Amino acid sequence: MQTRFDIATTGPGLYEFTSDVARWVQGTGLLTLFIRHTSASLLIQENADAQVQTDLQNYFARLVPPSTDPAMGYLTHTYEGPDDMPAHIKAALLPTHLSIPVMNGQMALGTWQGIYLFEHRDKPHQRQVVAHLG
Repeated sequence: MQTRFDIATTGPGLYEFTSDVARWVQGTGLLTLFIRHTSASLLIQENADAQVQTDLQNYFARLVPPSTDPAMGYLTHTYEGPDDMPAHIKAALLPTHLSIPVMNGQMALGTWQGIYLFEHRDKPHQRQVVAHLG
C-alpha cells in the first residue's frame, strides 16, 4: 500500500504531518516514509512543546549558516542562493526516510512523538513525502 503526502512549506521550520499519516495507515506492518527532495529532511520529534522545534531550527541555523556567512566561504555551490547548499548539508546530516511500526492500524509512536518535515530552504516549497506500508 502506497501514497504520497504533499506538504506546503512557507520557509525554514518543522511541519508536523502526523495526523495525515495516522488517517492513512491501517492494518499491521512497517511504514516507510521517504522525502523526495535534497534540501529538506524528515524527523520524529517531540510534539508537546513548540519550543523544541524552535530550538532545533535555531541549532541547525547556527551549525550550518547561509553561504553569505564568512565561515561558509569555502562553499562553491552558491548559484541557487545562500540557503541552498546549507540546506543540502542539513539534509545530509538528518534523515530523509523514516521507518515506523504499525500495529492494528496505529503507528507505534511514543506519547510525545510526531512526524515532521524539516524545511531547510528560505522560500515556500511544495514537498512530497512518499509512504509505503508493507
